[in-house]
Amino acid sequence: MSGAERVLAVVPAYNEEGKIGKVVRDILSEKAVETVVVVDDGSRDRTAQEAAEAGALVLRQGGNSGVGSAIRAGLDHAREKGYTIAVVLGGDDQDNPSEIRRLLDPIVNDRFVFVQGSRYMPGGARVNIPLFRWITTGLFSLIFKVLTRFPVTDGTNGFRAFRLSILERDGLDLHQAWLNKYELEPYLYYKTIELGLPATEVPVTKRYPRSKIGYTKMVPFLDWWSILRPLIYLRLGIKK
Repeated sequence: MSGAERVLAVVPAYNEEGKIGKVVRDILSEKAVETVVVVDDGSRDRTAQEAAEAGALVLRQGGNSGVGSAIRAGLDHAREKGYTIAVVLGGDDQDNPSEIRRLLDPIVNDRFVFVQGSRYMPGGARVNIPLFRWITTGLFSLIFKVLTRFPVTDGTNGFRAFRLSILERDGLDLHQAWLNKYELEPYLYYKTIELGLPATEVPVTKRYPRSKIGYTKMVPFLDWWSILRPLIYLRLGIKK
């Protein structure tokens, strides 16, 4: 890692007691980031305390504002403190922190400013993925690919890295109220492509729990629309 680069991990978390401590420790053990920021999005358990005890800087939201709001808070902190690169991953222990350097390499050693982790490209893996999840994420990625004409293989995975400088570009505004939930992440990926910024994907692993109960906090249909609507709104010019 270049000495000029400052890398921060943003981990949005909601009721992840029993998981978040391990996530933080695993990230820190890789020594690929300077700081781990856990944004506690109104948890009703010991998520914040557990994250802090594991070595994270914890930012606490006033309530359950949504994953987009939590990620935005972490990114705002990173920019205020002078970090140059952000890595975003979940607090549910489904991502593999040992793959962080794989995400960072195209940014630090090549020309890319945005690197999306993909479960579906060669070398990626989706361990114990529920069949319905496989179908819906695959369909979304196909729609993403058609609308952007970019070789998207995984448009919904929350494991990614990017230069924070892209957030300063005209035409990209994360501080819009409609991006508070699941909209922010596909919005950011879409806008990166739309603005012609160098983006790529690298293979990563997603590890789903064996139990199909509680593997996601998404509400069927309502939250699926939250993921899909940025593509439609941006494509049709309804939103910016």
